[in-house]
Amino acid sequence: MATVATALPESATAPAHRDGNVLRWLAAYTASLMGDSVYFVALGWSAQKAAGPTEVGLVMAAGALPRAVLMLGGGVVADRFDPRRVILGSDALRCLLILAVAACIALSAPALWILVAVALVFGAVDALFVPAIGALPPRITSPEQLARVTGMRSLSMRLSQITGPPIAGLAMGLGGVVAAFAVAGLLFALSLPLLLSVRMPPLGSRREERSELGTAREDLLDGLRYIRRHRLIGPLVAAGALCELGLAGTLNVGMVLLNAERGWGPSGYGWIVSSFGAGAAASAALLAVAGWLPRAGLTLAGTLLVGCAGAAAIALVPTLWMAVVLAGVIGLSAGVFGSLDNALIQTAADPAYLGRVTSVVMVTMVGLAPLGYPLVGAAIGAWGAAPVFVGCGTFASLGAVVALASGAVRRAELPRQRAGLTT
Repeated sequence: MATVATALPESATAPAHRDGNVLRWLAAYTASLMGDSVYFVALGWSAQKAAGPTEVGLVMAAGALPRAVLMLGGGVVADRFDPRRVILGSDALRCLLILAVAACIALSAPALWILVAVALVFGAVDALFVPAIGALPPRITSPEQLARVTGMRSLSMRLSQITGPPIAGLAMGLGGVVAAFAVAGLLFALSLPLLLSVRMPPLGSRREERSELGTAREDLLDGLRYIRRHRLIGPLVAAGALCELGLAGTLNVGMVLLNAERGWGPSGYGWIVSSFGAGAAASAALLAVAGWLPRAGLTLAGTLLVGCAGAAAIALVPTLWMAVVLAGVIGLSAGVFGSLDNALIQTAADPAYLGRVTSVVMVTMVGLAPLGYPLVGAAIGAWGAAPVFVGCGTFASLGAVVALASGAVRRAELPRQRAGLTT
């Protein structure tokens, strides 16, 4: 299906890292992500002060349910309305919510029901924010710059994960959880003027006609049919879903249990996680600097296979240093796969469907993948880490099989930069 032509701002023809429009969007996105990170630390610490370990888990998990349930609807909203306005509205709501929580806790002790309610509302607003933020990059840059923007976005995510918790800790050290919630709210507020300055062209008549003709339910079903029928996007979404379902539980829950089984201790776990993060950051930097990789579809499938093989093998290696090296390889491979998967989907998708496409991708990550966490834990408890890691790595490799079975994926290429735009 042909994509909708849009008249991009003049600056969108420049390399993304020199495009003020893209950089303002990236700064706003980074501030919002840092606000997310500070908020989650403050929420967990408040729950720990108000209740026991079980209740802490309840509070921390409460936001995941509305986020997963409402995410597909959020994709419809992003496609029906200006995604920048959806992002502005959701960030403004999060800002007001978190500042209200800070004021509430300043006046009284943080009651458990308040924290659960906040987590539920925050998760519901997130269901609007995530598809909209995914629909924005193709609207503010040219197709040949999408891979670079994907790398820059991944680096922004890593930066927020690194800096958010220390900022939250510093704020709590100076002013308690009230200060941490206030800092999170101010970070959301910081993103608003930056987003307001981002220029974005209209999609054109095809989107407007589509929005007028269908109900929200019809738009959702139309989006799901679009993904299923698209020769490139369908297999890419399926490959990403299989990868998440197979590896998410292994890397998040299984790695903790593997570390305990081997007796490597907290420092060993820290080395493994840091190595994975470094590999993922390196992949993001590669895309941000290079802006293009050859044979993108085959590279995507190949890096997924390498990552799956590494995930299967990490439970078989006898020493910590080998596990650390493998974790770096897994992070690098998974990062390249995820970046190429996202860039190819955004390049191929009709802009009128980007919100719904993003919402389906994110549902597999935040909705379906976490369901495997207790299964991975129970399986390792019953059979040990090695067979579970091998089984999960093998399952995730089915994503590469799906990708390689698709001729459209095998032939997929990222758009080349035009002459005069290379750096």
